[in-house]
Amino acid sequence: MTGSVDEFSLYVLDIVMNSVRAGASKIDVKLFEDGEYLTFTVTDNGCGMTKEQVEKLTDPFFTTRKTRAVGLGVPFLKMLSEQTGGSLAIQSISDEDSKTDHGTTLKAVFGRNHIDFLPMGNLPETLISLIQGSPEIDFTFYHRLSGGGEVRLSCAELKQVLGDQVSLADFEILSWIRGYLDEAYEEANL
Repeated sequence: MTGSVDEFSLYVLDIVMNSVRAGASKIDVKLFEDGEYLTFTVTDNGCGMTKEQVEKLTDPFFTTRKTRAVGLGVPFLKMLSEQTGGSLAIQSISDEDSKTDHGTTLKAVFGRNHIDFLPMGNLPETLISLIQGSPEIDFTFYHRLSGGGEVRLSCAELKQVLGDQVSLADFEILSWIRGYLDEAYEEANL
């Protein structure tokens, strides 16, 4: 399955990349399908944001990036969540405010049965892209599907098993992770 701008998995990639750019060493991604709703949460230990930055975050003309003058990821995610009867909330503590307990949590809720809810897309490929691009980060992924099935992946656990000599970005490791995720989704959807 290839990605298009009309897939939820690409929004997951975009939002998680914000955590990567914030210098996070640990990023938790959770998806909970509960009846009519999907809750998407990203929690990181990156540099965090000030209260003023959080307040401006849903403005498409505000961005902390230097490569472009607009930041559309969070504003689009907010729009998509609200269009489906959901919501978006962001909590953040700046590393200026706390040297030890800083980071950001983004929580978006979507109405899964709404006509504007996007197809999920290819979540395994999204995770592979994140791991390949930032193998040093401890990504934790958890997806509870509506039928009760679960998909879990912990990069910290993989690193513990593989040791320091093997990078998660190695082709063989990425192939194994892709197979594991594909199989986990197949079993979870049964």
